Amino acid sequence: MKLIHLIFVFLFCSFSAQKAVLFDTLKLKEAKDMFADDYGNLYIYKNKDFSLTKYDSLGKQIGKMMLTVPYKVQGVQNPLTVPLFSENAQELKFVDQNMNEIQKVDFKQKFAFIKMVYAEDLQQIWLLDESSKRLLQYNFRNDTTINSYPFDASFDDLMDFLVYENKVYILTRKHLRIYTLKFEKLIEIPIENGKRLRRENESILVITNNSILKYIAEKGLVKIFEDLDAQIVDKNTLSYFEIKANNLYLYSLEKSKETKQQTEPDPVQKKEEQPVESPKEQPGEPSSEEPAKPHGQPSLEKLIEEVSAVQSLGI
Repeated sequence: MKLIHLIFVFLFCSFSAQKAVLFDTLKLKEAKDMFADDYGNLYIYKNKDFSLTKYDSLGKQIGKMMLTVPYKVQGVQNPLTVPLFSENAQELKFVDQNMNEIQKVDFKQKFAFIKMVYAEDLQQIWLLDESSKRLLQYNFRNDTTINSYPFDASFDDLMDFLVYENKVYILTRKHLRIYTLKFEKLIEIPIENGKRLRRENESILVITNNSILKYIAEKGLVKIFEDLDAQIVDKNTLSYFEIKANNLYLYSLEKSKETKQQTEPDPVQKKEEQPVESPKEQPGEPSSEEPAKPHGQPSLEKLIEEVSAVQSLGI
């Protein structure tokens, strides 16, 4: 009986060690948007109080900004310099890794009305001037307009834009449109609930409320992640992230599956939900989705077989 008791205690401890703890739901409540950088840090923007809060991968708050007007976070690919644009304030802010403002670009004195900004790098930005209907390439370091292009596109329902390799990607809630710098439309692709654009090296991604799509010139938009029940989705170079029912989940980004999906227009990705790991994780423990078993730990099936064998012997 002592052996059986020890086995059941061992089983209980094994299940307890594998129990995942969700990211604090209070931190995710009323989130308007979420971003994940390549260090596993999460940025939660709440439209209710115009706050942007940064957490590490275990849910510990790193920094927080309380803004007076709405701001749009462009992206967190460079966590040392995160750009935020406010159409209301007509300004672009850059914040550092601790959410402290390090630079501000004021557009009110130089331009009529900037509808949207794309920060290409730490020197040049692209501006959509709604009043003059022009696309401007602007060096904010030396206050110089490099190029100006007539751009008589509709600014209604505009969600995001970016410029890459002399092409202008315009995202609305219902379409992705690609233009040349001469305002020649190259392609228009229908989508649902378009939210923002993102460039990863040479790839252009479209983020919607519950899916992530990659633009491939030969095929159009290909889904690489989708969960119809998700409230917010995002990705970094290692994982997909989603907020669903005020809980945060992450999924491993498997290169083999993504490569397969790029060859099939609309596959449904198979994934296993893995909540963000508990802040109580001890140093040195594996950080993979399924906690690794200690070396030499028997499997559950083997333990059950041993229990049955012991019971059959009448011990």
